[in-house]
Amino acid sequence: MIYLSPSPVLLLPSKTLRNHRNPNPKPLRFQRNSRLTDVLCKSENRIERGLEFDIGESFFRHESATGRDLGVLAAALYKKSKGELRILDAMCGCGIRSLRYLVEAEANFVLANDANDNYRRVILSNMSRVPRGSGNEKRWVVTHFDANRLMTDCYLQRDYFDLIDIDSFGSDSTFLRAALNALKLDGLLYITSTDGYTSGGHRPYHSLASYGAYVCPVPYSNEVGLRMLVGGAVREASVLGCHVRPLFSYYSYHGPVFRVMLQFNRGKLPNSRHYGFIAYCTGCGHSQTLSWDKLGGINCPCNEANVSVLGPLWTGPLHNDTYMSEMLNVAEQWGWIGGSGMGLDLEKLLRRMVDESDPALPPGYIHLDEVAKLAKVNSPPIMTMMGTIHKVDTY
Repeated sequence: MIYLSPSPVLLLPSKTLRNHRNPNPKPLRFQRNSRLTDVLCKSENRIERGLEFDIGESFFRHESATGRDLGVLAAALYKKSKGELRILDAMCGCGIRSLRYLVEAEANFVLANDANDNYRRVILSNMSRVPRGSGNEKRWVVTHFDANRLMTDCYLQRDYFDLIDIDSFGSDSTFLRAALNALKLDGLLYITSTDGYTSGGHRPYHSLASYGAYVCPVPYSNEVGLRMLVGGAVREASVLGCHVRPLFSYYSYHGPVFRVMLQFNRGKLPNSRHYGFIAYCTGCGHSQTLSWDKLGGINCPCNEANVSVLGPLWTGPLHNDTYMSEMLNVAEQWGWIGGSGMGLDLEKLLRRMVDESDPALPPGYIHLDEVAKLAKVNSPPIMTMMGTIHKVDTY
């Protein structure tokens, strides 16, 4: 427990929003004659990658550290290539992502925003570990606005960002258009979904409303969740005459959490490349991709009539091989990989992403046990199977 100063703490709008007021202001004010229990706030310190921070009463998952690692690595690469990095953390929670972007990715400026102004004390406490600066040299600002309103205001003022991180909840996709509008060309957009029920195909009309994709149950629903998320962003970007491509896609079972880092650029995808449909045969387990003009001729080589069609969604690579290799190199330079624990897990993840970035790989997969069952043999160890595949260099 820690004590707060009895003097009033006022919410001041950032320079970006100097002409606007919070539509639901809830300034944190503590009266001098308040009882002791009124000025006590919960404090709980954690450490992540050597940075100590307070989570207070904010929603926080330590399991999401890997997603934060990936975001920081991508941001650091962007800063190295562009020389400048301005970040908007639209739903910052306790502010640990914003703090890590400042310290580890060496961002020039971070706007840490969370609509819940009850988190202000803990966000300021964490961000203050980096000197705020002043004037044009200001390193960070904390605001409390609805994320869509904030990003729309940034767009109207032509205040664009190099990276926008939106750690949203559920399958809320309403922020996509506003985020793309507030993003610089060639900038990065880090988006989230935590709706495993919808990605599992149990609410197809919900996925249709949120991401424009009809999704039904398939064995690789986690992959479908990522492709659905990317596809929704592809659709929104095309309306603006632009396109996005995934640099990496990450699924974690806790939550579950689907996170995708997208790169935004002008120009639509040629002939809707990589934006189409996946057909899954419930008889033999075969999956295939379909373009829009092939929807009328769907069939499976096994002649099974029961074929499920999902989409439209992203059907291309979920990772960029060059970017993933560079992220792996940065992680090695920083000493984040190797050894045991988090280092070993991150190394395995990055190397697996490099392997999965092969554009020749089709969407979906078949469980090895299912193949063995059809062949009436025992399943070989997964490492033996992978070693044989790499030896013959064919997929």
